[in-house]
Amino acid sequence: MPNIKSAKKRTRIIAAKTLKNQMFKTSLKTTIKKYETAVANNDKANLDKTYKEAVKKIDKAAARGIIHRNKAARKKSQFTKKYVALQ
Repeated sequence: MPNIKSAKKRTRIIAAKTLKNQMFKTSLKTTIKKYETAVANNDKANLDKTYKEAVKKIDKAAARGIIHRNKAARKKSQFTKKYVALQ
């Protein structure tokens, strides 16, 4: 445990940031699963909505540094290929 006041504060800040990142990651995974489900079920009504939502979340995650930008680009490319194939 830290003894210095500033170190204690950093510990609290890191804990808060970790919690926010975990919440965002969970939200991202949920959004991706919704899109994958729409693709698997050929649900064209939900496909547009879930595709846009998933791409937006991936972009935000890459901007925040939660996922690497190359991973974000790869995921968006994979999603776009699936999206176009079902159109």
